Amino acid sequence: MTHTRYAFIKANWHADIVDQALAGFCEMIPAAQIDVFDVPGAFEMPLLARDLAATGKYAAVAAAAFVVDGGIYRHDFVAAAVVDGLMRASLDTGVPVLSISLTPHQYQETEHHNAIYRAHFVEKGREAARAALMIGKTRAAIAA
Repeated sequence: MTHTRYAFIKANWHADIVDQALAGFCEMIPAAQIDVFDVPGAFEMPLLARDLAATGKYAAVAAAAFVVDGGIYRHDFVAAAVVDGLMRASLDTGVPVLSISLTPHQYQETEHHNAIYRAHFVEKGREAARAALMIGKTRAAIAA
């Protein structure tokens, strides 16, 4: 059975930037085929991604977050844990779980940087949608 629904998880930190990934994703896959879920931050994405993938309802799950150095915690540790968790969710369920989790080396909360990353997230959303469609097509061909 070929699924035509997709799950999209968005972390709420820096939502003005992260939401742009959904905009890009919707340029490639109709919004009517996408169920959107919000989580507080990046660290909460892998568990929800696993739960959504395990339902069997989705051709793929995409998860978007912007993990920056806030000076309080090790953002590189958080980013690595998130990406590892998303990959584990994919391997455990057999459903593609795609990461749009970006961790910039240099980020300052200025309009200049925000504009750069908003545009970047649109493109990353498109890339994730193309990947979801390509993986689905390849897996269907393998099954045939």
